[in-house]
Amino acid sequence: AVRAAGSAGRFGGGRAARGRGGAGLGPHGGRREAPAARVVPVVFSHLQAEPAHKVVASYKPSKFDKKILLWTGRFKTEEEIPPRIPPEMLDRARNKARVKACYIMIGLSVVACFAVIASAKKAAARHESLTSWNLAKKAKWRQEAALAAEAKTK
Repeated sequence: AVRAAGSAGRFGGGRAARGRGGAGLGPHGGRREAPAARVVPVVFSHLQAEPAHKVVASYKPSKFDKKILLWTGRFKTEEEIPPRIPPEMLDRARNKARVKACYIMIGLSVVACFAVIASAKKAAARHESLTSWNLAKKAKWRQEAALAAEAKTK
């Protein structure tokens, strides 16, 4: 694959890359022809045929690591997992598992929010509130304290 070095590329494309564009400076309304772009070959090494693993497989996965590799879809069965794997493979699988776990926790948090909202609406329909609960609890404590003080004086 070849890319022109003078083109706006991935990050360019602003006014500086296109020129000033003043009015009445030429037959094209101020637009100047860009100089011939130099062609620079760009090497895509990640697209070339290479062996499956660049790093020597030097890590023996534990049972938990094997479960992570299976859960993230790297291997279909536990028998497919080689006795030694590259550490980078396990790092990628752990990162993927971390993201999946975060998505699961986000989903559970949303479900819990709706459950709390529903229970609060039911409590409001019964005319219950945290304030009334606290007042009742403190009144009960005062009554128990008065009974304990009365029992001591006898």
